[in-house]
Amino acid sequence: MTDERAHGVADERAHGFTDDALGEHDAVALAALVRAGEVAPAELAAAAAARAARIDGTLTPVAHASYDRPRLGPGGADGPLYGVPTFLKDNVDLRGLPTTMGSEAFRARPARRNARFTDQFLATGLAVLGKTRLPEFGLNASTEFATAQPVRNPWKPSHSAGASSGGSAALVAAGVVPIAHANDGGGSIRIPAACCGLVGLKPTRGRLVSNAQGGKLPIDLVTDGVLTRSVRDTAAFFAAAERHHRNPRLPPLGLVEGPGRRRLRIGLVTDSPTATTDEPTRAAVVETAARLAALGHHVEETTLPFGEEFSRDFVLYWGYIALAIALSGRLMLDRSFRINRLDGLTTGLRRLYQREFLRTPAVLRRLRGAEAAYAGVFRTHDVILSPVLAHTAPPIGHLSPNVAFDELIERLRRYVAFTPVNNVTGGPGIALPTGAAPSGLPIGVHLSAAHGQERLLLELAFELEADRPWRRIQD
Repeated sequence: MTDERAHGVADERAHGFTDDALGEHDAVALAALVRAGEVAPAELAAAAAARAARIDGTLTPVAHASYDRPRLGPGGADGPLYGVPTFLKDNVDLRGLPTTMGSEAFRARPARRNARFTDQFLATGLAVLGKTRLPEFGLNASTEFATAQPVRNPWKPSHSAGASSGGSAALVAAGVVPIAHANDGGGSIRIPAACCGLVGLKPTRGRLVSNAQGGKLPIDLVTDGVLTRSVRDTAAFFAAAERHHRNPRLPPLGLVEGPGRRRLRIGLVTDSPTATTDEPTRAAVVETAARLAALGHHVEETTLPFGEEFSRDFVLYWGYIALAIALSGRLMLDRSFRINRLDGLTTGLRRLYQREFLRTPAVLRRLRGAEAAYAGVFRTHDVILSPVLAHTAPPIGHLSPNVAFDELIERLRRYVAFTPVNNVTGGPGIALPTGAAPSGLPIGVHLSAAHGQERLLLELAFELEADRPWRRIQD
């Protein structure tokens, strides 16, 4: 018996789908109903609030609620997704609500203004009902806390919903809203997508407006995005966001509406230098490769030029981020910030960096050089197919910040064995829910492409979704 079952956690699927204004629609369908006058945004917001209340006691994904006052942008009524309810992750500022970063180390005051990305997000027409929980400063791959309740997986509540966008993933997978904000500094869009059976696109660095946290780093790892249940919702969000801001240094994305015609050269990767992929995950990736081959794509096994040294470098850079948080907390976050309230993972990463900081110049040089190596992969392949994670979503507690740091960091390195490459290099990657473990937990596969090639990834995602629609939690 697991600790979770010993504490009476029911392991049945937990979702909010019911016969209400939201129904089983995705965001694109709901926006169309709003435009046609068949449903009002207020009805959708009320239905989402009721669904949130239904699942919150089990999954605990909501950090701050604003159900009675949905937040819309000044031009939101013109946005393609006008009136669709959603949530923002609690590491971006939304005027009037606090930004707690998932940390117990300080007490945040309500933000005085929106973050730049928040304005871009609201420009799509989405109506924000609150903010979602994340692990402390987004550093963990499971949304768990030193003392607070974890965010649980709707498919199997004794297990992790992933992180750091775990709260957003739980809300979307459970049917509370069809789309929610996520951001990704080491896999934090794609990891919870894989854990919760969702679509999660990490765009090319610079595709959306710069994230406030990532833009201050020597190497900007962080990109914003969304978690959705359908490929067309992800495509619709990025097309709408591009109307607000388009980066002229990248190819325009526009609205992707279906599969492409071009047959692709796809490289298959099943293992990482830091981890052996478990059998259910390997089977899901190999089966997806077979489907792609049957659809006419050329699939061949390959390897990536990122080994054990890359993983060690990434962990040290993660430690640099933890130290920067600890040193600047009172100045950048709140005067109530206390370094001794940071959780075990943040503290362990900080101390790791302090022990090994002399490696910093070489680490930064190698990490910056990884972008050219990544680009070289796509001279011979159009897309790389791999796992998102080396094993299925772990039980609650496996990645708790209360686990001894040396053991926890090794567990994280073995688990998060594929996604950080795209953050360091800035390349796009998408997680798709093509598989399932015998336990019923979702398994995600990962598709990567060259910089600026989100359209290619979305077209391939549309093709896989049309070939075999994703599993639905309500079925």
